[in-house]
Amino acid sequence: MKLLVLDTSTEWCSAALWLDGRVQARRVLAEQRHSSLLLPMVDELLRESAMSLRQLDGIGYGAGPGSFTGLRIACAVTQGLALGAGLPVAGVSTLQSIAEQAGAERVLTVLDARMAEVYWAAYQRDGAGWRAVSEPALALPESVSVPAGGGWVGAGNGFVALGEALRPRLAALARIDGTLMPDAAAMAPLAARAFGRGEGMDAALAAPIYLRDKVALTVDERRRKKTA
Repeated sequence: MKLLVLDTSTEWCSAALWLDGRVQARRVLAEQRHSSLLLPMVDELLRESAMSLRQLDGIGYGAGPGSFTGLRIACAVTQGLALGAGLPVAGVSTLQSIAEQAGAERVLTVLDARMAEVYWAAYQRDGAGWRAVSEPALALPESVSVPAGGGWVGAGNGFVALGEALRPRLAALARIDGTLMPDAAAMAPLAARAFGRGEGMDAALAAPIYLRDKVALTVDERRRKKTA
């Protein structure tokens, strides 16, 4: 199976090729330059591999959660490339891609969502894939909890951005790696499994995963909403 995978869900911009289990990837701190960086990265990867889009089996993309603007960029670029080449697409969870990098069987993933909130989920290794023990959610840091059982590892930049609020509540974690972020290379095997399960879909159906319904709420309003 040969796939292109894209992610622009955070300040990092990344692209990867999955070539029958071998991964070639590019990743750069883009800040606000995702739109100008992503396609040149794709072109570079395809040239290096002597591949064309039409030789691929599909395109995977970081569907979210993450930056609204970033998720839209990845989705739009994926749709444009896939429609032009007649390829199916598959969205990949950004939080699951963090778990994929953690080197553990049980991973609590926490991604900075800005505005004093986090995106988080808890995953347990299930064969070659992952099972969500706690489904992805947008929450105040004090709402994040470690599932029952031992051996849970924390991963994601939420532990750095909101560590003061998170760490006292998460003493049960075996360790924490706050450097891990969503990344196309980590999404590549997840995308391959998704296509292998027959989850590829028409490019026109690609859509981001949004967990925040009202960006304009103040911190106090969100806290009241959570406790109502």
